[in-house]
Amino acid sequence: MKKIYYLKTCDTCKRILNQIDNLEQFELQDIKEKSITVKQLEEMYAHTNSYEKLFSKRAKLYKERGLKDEVLSENDYKNYILEHYTFLNRPVIFYKDKMFVGSSKNSVEEALNMINT
Repeated sequence: MKKIYYLKTCDTCKRILNQIDNLEQFELQDIKEKSITVKQLEEMYAHTNSYEKLFSKRAKLYKERGLKDEVLSENDYKNYILEHYTFLNRPVIFYKDKMFVGSSKNSVEEALNMINT
């Protein structure tokens, strides 16, 4: 599978997508325009075994709602991601049998090294 979940208004997502050779080979899903489904989120979970790893603690709503001061369960993370697109740590890149989550330097480098070779 070659798919990328991203946000087209996110400068970081745009920067990462611009570094991918043959981007047209990927199915792109803007998570604001087309929300992720339970099935899609569960597929992501199958690669990480953690909804927390898929959750963005940099989301504006995370601070606004005071979630940083709460102890969240895996189920809480799952429900928040399904509730609002900004809670998904993005981009999420599926390439062949691998999945890369977020914009950390290591994750992006690993994804680009695999995709662009």
